[in-house]
Amino acid sequence: MWDGARGVRLAGDSWGNSRDPLVVLQHGGGQTRHAWKDTGQQLGASGYYAVSFDARGHGDSTWAPDGDYTEDAMVEDLLCVVSAVGGSTPALIGASLGGITSMIAAGEKQLDVRALVIVDVAPRIEAHGVERIHRFMTGRPEGFTSLDEVADAISAYQPHRPRPSSLDGLAKNLRVGADGRYRWHWDPRFRPDQRDPLAREPRLSRCVQALTVPTLLVRGAKSDVLSAASVEHFMTLCPHAQTIDVAGAAHMVAGDRNDLFGDAMRGFLDRALGRE
Repeated sequence: MWDGARGVRLAGDSWGNSRDPLVVLQHGGGQTRHAWKDTGQQLGASGYYAVSFDARGHGDSTWAPDGDYTEDAMVEDLLCVVSAVGGSTPALIGASLGGITSMIAAGEKQLDVRALVIVDVAPRIEAHGVERIHRFMTGRPEGFTSLDEVADAISAYQPHRPRPSSLDGLAKNLRVGADGRYRWHWDPRFRPDQRDPLAREPRLSRCVQALTVPTLLVRGAKSDVLSAASVEHFMTLCPHAQTIDVAGAAHMVAGDRNDLFGDAMRGFLDRALGRE
């Protein structure tokens, strides 16, 4: 556990040797650090020190005492983690909400960053895809009676993925309430439907325009959140960036095609950090 901002405690995992180049992985809204397990292991085995942590209010991290789940609070937590692990110039890999945090931290020069990977998010994203995520995240406040019910809900939300044969891994994304029902492992005060993508687009656009470090934008080829047009817009803001589409992946790119994603991360980081 690491100390975050303003009384929050952040649960995390690490892979590799702490003397190797630091890579900080930040998950999307509603996910936990476990979304990065395979990628973290691959990076750790490839000569990087990979660190992933549960965002405030998510997973095993504590809930914000003041209910602050703004992007600025997330950036403050990121700075705390980087300071705690002793890495002054990390590479950042952020998916969705984690990508927004990374764009702000790097673009506003709140953190000295060596390289940046943004996964399936950009200043301009598709409203219908965002709305579908919001409906899924807020659709079952009463919870679920069993892990099978949870698996059914996930399969309906992600029909491109096969239903898991084992449900054990789902438990890491859930908590059991006093009533015995399963609920998602985040603070209910974290309300993604209260975050207006249009309102934050100007800030994120300024952040992306200010980027000077090696930057990679990753899009799931099946994503309904990040369109090809959104990628083109990103490239007008940050012409030096690279982009890739991951075949067979939707918004949760690493979870959908971890094999392709892990290979792409190692290759990009090796080039960006001069380790080829």
